[in-house]
This record gives sequence, structure tokens and C-alpha cells, in this order.
Amino acid sequence: MALPVAFFAVFFAYPVTAIVGRGLRTDDGWQPGRLGDVLGRPDVLDVLWFTTWQALASTALTLVVALPGAYVLARFDFPGKGLLRAVVTVPFVLPTVVVGTAFLAVLGRDGLLDELWGVRLDTTVWAILLAHVFFNYAVVVRTVGGLWAQLDPRQEEAARVLGASRFGAWRRVTLPALAPAVAAAALMVFLFTYTSFGIVQILGGPAYRTLEAEIYRQTAQLLDLPTAAVLTLVQFAAVGAILAVHARTVRRREAALALVDAAGTARRPRGAGQWALLGTVLATIVLLLLLPLGVLVERSFDGGLGYYRALQDAGAGGGTFLVPPVEAIGNSLEYALVATLLALIIGGLAAAALTLPPSRLRSGGGTRTPAAGRLVRGFDALLMLPLGVSAVTVGFGFLITLDEPPLDLRSSWILVPLAQALVGVPFVVRTVLPVLRAVDARLREAAAVLGASPWRVWREVDLPMVGRALLVAAGFAFAVSLGEFGATVFIARPDNPTLPVAVARLLGRPGELNYGQAMALSTILMVVCAVALLLLERVRVDRSGEL
Repeated sequence: MALPVAFFAVFFAYPVTAIVGRGLRTDDGWQPGRLGDVLGRPDVLDVLWFTTWQALASTALTLVVALPGAYVLARFDFPGKGLLRAVVTVPFVLPTVVVGTAFLAVLGRDGLLDELWGVRLDTTVWAILLAHVFFNYAVVVRTVGGLWAQLDPRQEEAARVLGASRFGAWRRVTLPALAPAVAAAALMVFLFTYTSFGIVQILGGPAYRTLEAEIYRQTAQLLDLPTAAVLTLVQFAAVGAILAVHARTVRRREAALALVDAAGTARRPRGAGQWALLGTVLATIVLLLLLPLGVLVERSFDGGLGYYRALQDAGAGGGTFLVPPVEAIGNSLEYALVATLLALIIGGLAAAALTLPPSRLRSGGGTRTPAAGRLVRGFDALLMLPLGVSAVTVGFGFLITLDEPPLDLRSSWILVPLAQALVGVPFVVRTVLPVLRAVDARLREAAAVLGASPWRVWREVDLPMVGRALLVAAGFAFAVSLGEFGATVFIARPDNPTLPVAVARLLGRPGELNYGQAMALSTILMVVCAVALLLLERVRVDRSGEL
């Protein structure tokens, strides 16, 4: 645990605590009363209300749209199903900046709807909700569909034989078994939409702001640290509660009905109703997932290759960059590779530390140690904290804390990969940990009895079994690092921008050339993430299809 704890203490706890402390402390000492003062402001209450209700609306809409897709991919067998599963997952690994840009190309000024019917939906709540459904569709399809594919269909068939209607059998047999998975997926969607930043920043305009977007405005534009600190604490508390509830639903889910091999439950659609359902799901995927991405690519080629050529000219953006925008591609790849390596080292060590269940921890005398169990559970929760704290707060915290020896890193390139690795570590841990726990402990014990050192046991017993899981974890960490925006927007140097930062800067400046270059960079970023995902699909170890 030592290295992961030290990493999180220095690069997460210290920056976040420092920026929150500066916001709540004055020359006269701590001012806890600021919490009530800020939360009583009408503008802050409006932000809290919008953050909550849009997350609830996005979650409900995502479940309605994605559950039929989960059923189709779980129960139907048809040509191209594997490719369709990969296509459905692409939006989940796309950076939020790309998602916002894609929907801007469909719903915004001179977008597809504007050209066809003169309708604009950007800077409206509908644009935000649809973009959130686009982004989270895969969460529901793969989390719920993964369990659905493993439920024994004979249980529902037995209910039908006993006289239950098709809907009654589904409601009384299948739905209770799926409830934990649906709850887990809903909580994850709520978490992602509650902390939404890039999508709201691009599509919401000044009228709609989530907590994350408001923290950015208070920090970067208004320099109001007290308000930003209070909002950070509120978001941290809310997300902590969400993660706690999610952990309980996951434990319930693990105690679901007996499962069967997923490969034996899928069959070809039968009858007009099932073929119609398959057609509806395919149409939904085309319109909701593929259309925005297709329009994004089409807009990037509006001037032939002109927008792509302009990326090589630093002056083409009207002074937006100190270097040619094309350099953002190399910067992002280098940063993401370093961040992935850091996430694998920190996350791999953390997963190894968590491999032993708390119930098996014993003292030297052989008795169970509840304190040790609580320590491990606390360590597990620590690893998830970056998902609950504003990335904007982390990025700004880096600037105000890592500015003096021995950690004067403000001018160092390593600052960006460090921030990206913080977000990648939870994905590595959650991917590797289940596989490590599945390794039979007797294999390790046998190797140790034969004289193998702990390092050799790990190298020859554990590593061959978790190799694929590590590749999957690396793919997720790479994609997440490549698209990280909330913290990177603060710490990326002007002469070394990342792709998401470059896209946001171009969209923030008027002019057709800036808009076209943003579309071109977004297309490049989308292709890189999609390639990483397809490689991940080839080595994924979870045949049930869960994320």
C-alpha cells in the first residue's frame, strides 16, 4: 500500500486540501460560516438544483433508451453482434469535449438540424440530456446486458408454463434478478452526469451550469476561491454518498440468481415482434450514436483537407496557439502513455494490496484483526476518491501547491500525466482486482513451498493470469488519460496543449476556420480513442460484456 498511499497523499489529498483550505480560511482564521453563506445564495442554489435534476433526467432517459439495447445484445444472436458491441462502447471512452463537439455539429449553429429544418438546440437542456445519453448508453448496455446474458432463461420459461403472461414472467422473475445491475448502472450514470463538465461547458452556454462547470467559472474566471471551495465540498459529499450506495448495490448484485454461460442464452430473433425490436435498437444506435460522430467527421472535411492542413500553422487560429495545433496530437499521446504507465504501476500495486479479503487478515497470533479490515476498506475507498472530487479543483490545486521545492513542478511536463494518472488508477484497480482475487491462493502457496520468492511467485503465477486484464486496464487508462479535460485545462502549458484543451480553445474563438479545426482535431481524437477501444475488445477477458 505504501507507494499508492504516498502517491495519493502528495498528488491528490495535498492539492485538494490546500485549495479548499484557502477558500475557507482568511487572515482571521477558519471561517466555517462561509459554507452557509455560499449555500444560501440564489445563484448557487440554482446551480445545485440544475445539477441534480439534469442528472436525474439524464439517468432516467438513458435507462429508457438503453435497456432495450441491453436486452438485444444479451439475448439475440445476429451477424455483426461483436462489432455492434464495440461500436456501442466507443462513446463511453470518447472525451467529453469530443461528445460536445459532435452534438454541436448536429444541434448547433449551421449544424445538421439547422441546415435541414432551421432548428437549433444548442445551449438548451435537451442538447445536454441527449449528449449524456450518448455518452452513457454503453454503461447500461454492458452492465445490465452482461448480467442479463447470464441469467438462465429457463426460469422465465417455467413461469410462462405455470400460466404467467410474458410481461408477468419478466416482471416477477427477470426484473428482480436484474434490479441490482440496473441500480448499479443507474448510479454510475448519475455519477457521470452529476459531475459533467466538458459537455455542459460546450453545449450549456452561460444559462446552464453544473457544479463542476460552476467550480471552473468561480476558479478560473471570477477567482472566487471561497465559493469554489464550498462547491467542491458539496460535490465531494454528494459523490461520496453515491459511491457508497453503489458499493452496496454491487455487493447485492454479486448475490444474484444462479448464472449460466452467456454463450448459451443468445438465439436468433423469432417472430415479427423480436425483429422489430432489433430494428428499433439498431435505428436508435445509428441516430443517437453514429449520426453525431458521422456529422463530426463530415464537418471536418467541409473544406476538403483545408482544416487539417491549417492545423500545421500556428497563426491559422488567429493567435489561439503559440505552436501549430497539430502538435497537440503528439503531446496528448506522450502524456497519455506516461499517465498509463503511472496508472498501471500505482493501480497494480493497489490491486495487489487489496487481493487478500479483509475477512482473511489475521494478526501474528492467528486472530482476525477488524482494524486491518477497516484499513483495507478505507484504502479501497481512497482509490475511488478522484472520481468524487472536481477535476477542476485538482488541476487548480496543482498550480497553488506544487510550486516550490522539493515539488516545484509548475513548469514541468510531468504535471499533466500525474493529473491524468489520478483518474486512470480507479479503472486499473477495478479491472485487475477481480482477476487477482480469482487466482487460487493455493497456487501461490505451492510456489512458495517450492522455494520461490514473493517476486518470483508474482512473476510466474499471478502475472500470466492477469496479463490480459492488465492490457484491458491499460486501454481504459490510456483512453481516459487521452480525454482528460477538467484538470488539464489548468495545467497544460500554452506551448504544449493537449487535444481536448486545443479543441476547447478553438471552439471558444469565433470564425469558420477555428470551428473547422476544432472538428478536425475532435475527429483525430475520436479515431485514436476508437482504435484503443478496438484493441481493448480483442484482449478483453470479461466474456459477459461488463465494463
